[in-house]
Amino acid sequence: MATGYSSWVREWAGSSIAKIRADRMETRWLEFPFPANWGIRLRFLDESAQPSGSIKHRYVRALFLHALASGWLTPDTPVVMATSGNAAAAGAYFANLIGVEFTTVLPAKTGADKVALIEHFGGRCRFAEPPSAIYAEARRLADQLGGWYLDHFVHVDRGDWHGANDLATELVNPCDPPRWVVLGAGTGASSASVGRYLRYRGLPGQLAVVDPEHSAYFPGWVMDTDAYATGMPSRIEGIGRPRIEPGFLRGAVDLVIPVPDAASIAAMRTFRERTGHLVGASTGTNLWGACQLAATMLLEGTGGTIHSVVADGGERYRHTCYDEGWVAERGLELAPRLMVLDHFLRTGTWPRSDA
Repeated sequence: MATGYSSWVREWAGSSIAKIRADRMETRWLEFPFPANWGIRLRFLDESAQPSGSIKHRYVRALFLHALASGWLTPDTPVVMATSGNAAAAGAYFANLIGVEFTTVLPAKTGADKVALIEHFGGRCRFAEPPSAIYAEARRLADQLGGWYLDHFVHVDRGDWHGANDLATELVNPCDPPRWVVLGAGTGASSASVGRYLRYRGLPGQLAVVDPEHSAYFPGWVMDTDAYATGMPSRIEGIGRPRIEPGFLRGAVDLVIPVPDAASIAAMRTFRERTGHLVGASTGTNLWGACQLAATMLLEGTGGTIHSVVADGGERYRHTCYDEGWVAERGLELAPRLMVLDHFLRTGTWPRSDA
């Protein structure tokens, strides 16, 4: 027989689930302009429109729902993460929505803009050094506080991949499926979601993952192994990992496209120039890969639609990817990549040297 406290906690969990499910979700599409005579459309699902501002919003939402339904969260359970990225902002948002404390452990050199974003949604920030120490510190803190350590790399399979508000169901309309879906991979949750959904529904569309420099996903995919590691962090926030994470499903991916970091940042700026929307560098990675696929489709004489995502807005990158000094310090030459994009958008052909 349930005690008064356990009945109250269950009622609280049910109320919290209802709050999250009722919270607004945005579906907004942006069109990247291709010449009409190409017969190819490139459309971006704008995930920067979500309440916490990024593609991580849907995934972290699903993790909170799973934790509440599993009895892992109570009104007295703090949530702890180990990330300085968009997942932390989403975690702070949902923790605040249901009234539980949220703390993320960040590398000591995390920029002020990222800290401010997390704190804007009610989160607390703690710092650890070296950067690799944030995971152990987050586990220790969760144990100390009696909290739930939200390990968004481990909990990938607990995300919803065919529900009404999942990324896959938004990106892939079974009645008019895209020829390609183009995504980056961080935890691997987004690409796993879309790859599973395409196969589950028996749809003809294919999934391409774009991968930045220093990431393990492209070489691991080519070598057909999950054991590959580079030991080097990605410079394109949100995507690319020094190792292949457990959530990355190689068998659900049809193609992995390596994208130089200079190309990602050049494409990010081209996106702004052509659409008027300020986007983050991982959206530039998506655009570069999508343009390569479009060039191949033109060469083959096939048409269709390519779908991708605006992973986050560009405001938080004004002091990094949009800053000329930051770009120069890292030896990233944008001019040749901008020329490639301009050539492609004028002619529909992709230079062999950048294939």
